Amino acid sequence: MKIVIAKNSGFCYGVKRALRLARETGKKNNHRVFTWGELIHNPEVISELERQGIKVANSLSQLKAGDIVIIRSHGVSPDIYRALKRKRVKLIDATCPIVKKIQQAVEKLSRKSGEIIIVGNRNHPEIQGLLGYSRGKALVIENEDQAKTLPYKKKRTVLAQSTQDGQLFSKVVAALVEKTSELTVYNTICESTRVRQESTAELARQVEALIIIGGRNSSNTNKLYQISRRLLPRTYFIESPEEITPEMLQGVTRIGLSGGASTPPEVIKKTVTAINNSFKQNSHQEKVTHD
Repeated sequence: MKIVIAKNSGFCYGVKRALRLARETGKKNNHRVFTWGELIHNPEVISELERQGIKVANSLSQLKAGDIVIIRSHGVSPDIYRALKRKRVKLIDATCPIVKKIQQAVEKLSRKSGEIIIVGNRNHPEIQGLLGYSRGKALVIENEDQAKTLPYKKKRTVLAQSTQDGQLFSKVVAALVEKTSELTVYNTICESTRVRQESTAELARQVEALIIIGGRNSSNTNKLYQISRRLLPRTYFIESPEEITPEMLQGVTRIGLSGGASTPPEVIKKTVTAINNSFKQNSHQEKVTHD
């Protein structure tokens, strides 16, 4: 069996930066250290940070003055910033620079006339933060069908969640063109996401099965799964190498592997080992049965 790993799999710049800030903060300080929400969407990484003494805070009641709080890579709303400052905690901002630019764009647009449309998952922390910067003016659209139900507007601006599916974003924009007299489009999908999506799609056309590995609550990893599944029905989404089964590899001579932006490189290596071990074990059992 040949295993082909998609180009650009594993940590993106924003995730590497957030992890570096968190680890450096944890080593340098004797104070309690928290991340506001999960720093990135990967359970293995979150467990590793907890072992280093960096805990996840989801409520202000968990914090006290003097604590150190690391803002997650997805960013937070201005209201959350203000609430944390009132708690008199020390803030370390690990917001992805790409997300920070989108926040600034939304804040600037909120001062102008016209509706703001953000294409993304309304429950995702990045979107929740962007809604805060829009001063209540932004509307979240998750798919093309929702865009088609919108009323006609004279003026709109549309942006994307940084990890949005490029094809989905294009379809929503096309639907909005029919519903808007003056539509301004900002393609705010980050370059790393775009390249990762393209390489995964390219790989899906070249293999018999493809495994996507990453956190199930990771937006960009879910998008990779959806993109691959459109092209290759035998696409599997796993969170850890232990989830690989013989059925995934049955009859496959060439398998692809792609990891989300929050998937650690060592997890990708472990997955390669798990695929090889499962294939060898399964092949041995088949030979024994045949004999």
